[in-house]
Amino acid sequence: MTDLARRRMNRFGLAAIHIGALAVFIPGAFQWSALAVAAGIAYATGALGVTLFYHRTLTHRGLRLRKPLEYVLAIFGALALQGDPIRWVATHRKHHANADTANDPHGMDRGFRWAHIRWIYKHNDAIPSEAEIRRFAPDLCDRRFYRFLERTHVYMQLALALVLFALGGWTWVVWGIFVRLVLGYHTTWLVNSAAHSLGYRTYRTKDLSTNCWWVALLSWGEGWHNNHHAFPFSARHGLRWFEFDPTWLNVRFLAFLRLADHIKIPAASSIARKLQPER
Repeated sequence: MTDLARRRMNRFGLAAIHIGALAVFIPGAFQWSALAVAAGIAYATGALGVTLFYHRTLTHRGLRLRKPLEYVLAIFGALALQGDPIRWVATHRKHHANADTANDPHGMDRGFRWAHIRWIYKHNDAIPSEAEIRRFAPDLCDRRFYRFLERTHVYMQLALALVLFALGGWTWVVWGIFVRLVLGYHTTWLVNSAAHSLGYRTYRTKDLSTNCWWVALLSWGEGWHNNHHAFPFSARHGLRWFEFDPTWLNVRFLAFLRLADHIKIPAASSIARKLQPER
């Protein structure tokens, strides 16, 4: 796909999804059952699929999951419609390799709006090419399961919409697809924008990452972003007692069930070495 075709598709898709979410203002479009369905799918796709799996497990290898659970959470992540696992991982790894520079796909060096959303549909030389995807995600490119999700993740969203329509009508589709996707998108994008501009910095890093408490609350702990950039491998992002990290609680629960192991967190000595000097 050419860059122009990708940008047009992204622009059209984002516009259609945001317009679809406005249907919540149509009289009769609210149902408690639809809200509950949207919340459940949002948790499965956002908290588990994107945050725990795409980000902390697949991209940074902060933990390892049992294979059946890995495949289930990969499907959940694909249903977040933020891209297939291979491209998502490659893009995020490139972000860390070039954070807040011209080679960062969504760097804050080009402003808040760019980091939040414009990087998706504007001309962007930093978007990973096919060669870069293979270089940044070699561990995924040759795995048939992830190649399958690469080809089918959009169709999976359409299948989910049909299931929701069959079970609950258009109201379930509006809340379970459109509203859920809009909220999930902006939550993720706030990590790229607000958590690279607002908040405090605990650790020395070469980027603009910050710890932003309200982004952390919205994004299942991802807003403790300066912590994350200081220790990308860590399965735990909230490193101080008051930095609430719901995803870390999920990781610990999976470890208790023996569904997760090889869990990585930074050593106390590493934390001490990277602390910002007091002013």
